[in-house]
Amino acid sequence: MCTIQLNVKSAGSLVAEAKSRVQNLSVEQVVAEIETGALLIDLREPEERSRDGVIPGAIHAPRGMLEFYADPNTPYYRSEFSPERRIILHCASGGRSALAADTLQQMGYRNVAHLDGGFRVWKEQGQSTKVS
Repeated sequence: MCTIQLNVKSAGSLVAEAKSRVQNLSVEQVVAEIETGALLIDLREPEERSRDGVIPGAIHAPRGMLEFYADPNTPYYRSEFSPERRIILHCASGGRSALAADTLQQMGYRNVAHLDGGFRVWKEQGQSTKVS
């Protein structure tokens, strides 16, 4: 009998690999990029946004819908997603956004990054938030 060995990875290792392939931005870098017109996308679930607040100006795209919003060939495509536009993703702590940035790069987006540390570090560093 032949057994097939799968290369099983943990969520943590997948995030670490993604972070090695994407641009990881600090809060200060994200603030500067927002000021010059970068699109900030919040990947968190609606209940996270309601509970914890949001970054003013960020658009909501739940992680489970990102690929569909970003693909012009789907009925869910959103015009604010453009492979030519500077896009910065964020989640609660930086894991989902690193994975999502890596995915968008695979979809042809070349000017994408994520907020390393996510909404948590944004709040810790005293940046502006508002109630969702």
